Amino acid sequence: MRHSSIPGSSGSVRPVRLLGDRVLHAPCEEVTSFDAELSRLVEDMFASMYAARGVGLAANQIGVPLQVFVHDCPDDEDRRHLGHVVNPRLVETGGVSVTGPEGCLSLPGLEAGTRRYDHAVVEGTDRTGAPVRVTGSGFFARCLQHETDHLDGGVFLDRLTGIRRRRALRAVRRAHWGGSGQG
Repeated sequence: MRHSSIPGSSGSVRPVRLLGDRVLHAPCEEVTSFDAELSRLVEDMFASMYAARGVGLAANQIGVPLQVFVHDCPDDEDRRHLGHVVNPRLVETGGVSVTGPEGCLSLPGLEAGTRRYDHAVVEGTDRTGAPVRVTGSGFFARCLQHETDHLDGGVFLDRLTGIRRRRALRAVRRAHWGGSGQG
């Protein structure tokens, strides 16, 4: 039986790009064609995210510099949030600012306490161009902020300061994938 309604079930797994790859550190381009190629990209992104056991993935993490991200992420009440956003804009953040553990598929094995707002709203479209508005709280708000950062050419390390940043950069240098000069 074919499960074409399950996100990623018809997609191909693409390799996740690692810290240092240029595509991760440049702002992504706006999507202008809402076509079969975009739908295929979204499917591949879901397949790649699930294969890497992530809760979110930005297009540039698989080497495509377009403003698209996918998510399958719980909030703090363990409610599942599943979807994708094309040309997302972080239009609202607020609530308390929380420092919590954050990791990234492009920095495997690395986690650091990162400050994020407890509430976030992203607006954009779906793969057909229909408007979407996604509201998140807790862990899901962290996910929305993390993925929109990726599309602006940032990674969570960019938000770290002081000893957290020094420890994270030391961990990157020690990682089997760190300092590989990719890109």
